[in-house]
Amino acid sequence: MTINISYRGVDSTPAIQAYVEEKMQSLDKFSPEIRLIDVEVGLLNQHHQKGKIFECRAVMQLNGDVVRIEKDAEDLYKAIDKVRDHLRVDLSNRKERLSEKMSDKTL
Repeated sequence: MTINISYRGVDSTPAIQAYVEEKMQSLDKFSPEIRLIDVEVGLLNQHHQKGKIFECRAVMQLNGDVVRIEKDAEDLYKAIDKVRDHLRVDLSNRKERLSEKMSDKTL
């Protein structure tokens, strides 16, 4: 699996890069079909009334499918966690639907 990380409005630090890579690599156990994940992290906008709002976007390419998830939070790490959690749920749902299709075909 290849993970590409881009930054918008935040500096690229080894800590952020390591965190994103760790969280996205953990998805590999849910589906070995993941080929590529493009992750963009950054500030939603600089002049938000509530303070800084961070955003994480991920585009995951599976065998023939593309999944896009976009989440924001007041903490960059929480936004990354939200994206990872939603991708995990999506992968679990896909796996469940696939197993249901396979069991329907055998009946």
